[in-house]
Amino acid sequence: MSLFKEAARPCRATRRYTRGFQHVRVFSASRSIAAPTREEVQGAHQYCVALLSKYDRPSYTLSTFIPPHARSFYLALRALNVSLSTIPDTTSSPTIGLMRLQFWRDAVNKILAGSPPKEPVAILMAAAISELHERTQGRARISKGWLTRIINTREQTLTNDPYPNIAALESYAENTYSTLMYLTLAALPMTSVTADHVASHIGKAVGIAAVLRGLPLLAFPAPTSQAPSGEGAASLGLSGGARQGAVMLPLDVMAQAGVKEEEVLRKGAEADGLRDAVFTVATRANDHLITVEEMLSNLRAGEDVGHDFEHEGEEGHEYNSVGSARGEAPLDEIHRAFGVFLPAVGTRLWLDRLQQFDFDVFRPELLQGDWKLPWKAYLAYQRKRL
Repeated sequence: MSLFKEAARPCRATRRYTRGFQHVRVFSASRSIAAPTREEVQGAHQYCVALLSKYDRPSYTLSTFIPPHARSFYLALRALNVSLSTIPDTTSSPTIGLMRLQFWRDAVNKILAGSPPKEPVAILMAAAISELHERTQGRARISKGWLTRIINTREQTLTNDPYPNIAALESYAENTYSTLMYLTLAALPMTSVTADHVASHIGKAVGIAAVLRGLPLLAFPAPTSQAPSGEGAASLGLSGGARQGAVMLPLDVMAQAGVKEEEVLRKGAEADGLRDAVFTVATRANDHLITVEEMLSNLRAGEDVGHDFEHEGEEGHEYNSVGSARGEAPLDEIHRAFGVFLPAVGTRLWLDRLQQFDFDVFRPELLQGDWKLPWKAYLAYQRKRL
């Protein structure tokens, strides 16, 4: 049993997480989409699979749990995330990075218009959206606003500026990792306030943990950003390799714990207050996973999830009957979309390991992939329990 749920926070050597806090979507319009040629799509599919296998191994591993009819879109979407996250590594200046981000904004417009640029990620995404359009007779569409939100959020983190507070870090996670999950749900298609609500909490947990995991690589960047094998910038929550060391912890948490960036850059794991700050941030990620567990428990008991979805009514979170055509109960919707929620499993595994190392985020073991992820994800999927 995980020790994350213990209520007390003992001394530094024995920290434990504590609890800190606690219908169909209307999509942007797009014209009927003509699919690229079969050869182009096959080549794009192979490219995206290879990209994820190298730079975002967890997403590659979990792709098998995405329903086959939505898998191409999932692969393209996660490959897009990799492409965005590695822009600072593959450009010589922030200005060129901004140009690359603008390329992807323009590409989104072209993808949704049915004329994607000759770029593998764009080709596969356009083909997947075309298939979704045909499969649902045009009733389900992909939100342009969500795609551009991911791009815009990556722009905000292009220079690795620290988050002013933990709420800003949470907003970053919502606008990237949660939004990736919203888009994957849309490709099923699943338009459910309950599914989005679960995805929001899981995405926030995944994003917060990913930023923590990438902290050592940003504090002490390699001459050319070199993430561990199979764990690239996307899976580590990096916006790219900083030219100079940076500490991407929320400033309010650092101030409360007495952490100074220059000390982290000099002393690494031995910087005063660093483990306390990591503990605070990790606890926020853990809180979101606990919230999801409580929500699912309530649904199994025949109750509602227990609290309102804070983003309901925002762009992309207006609901009508498209995803509820089957007359599904909320728990049935969660079960049908369960593969989308499995990033929670990897995040739980990593947070457990972080706790085992007393919140020393610089431990090299924490940068490696977890061999238990495939079978832990399989068990979670079969049991429909995270």
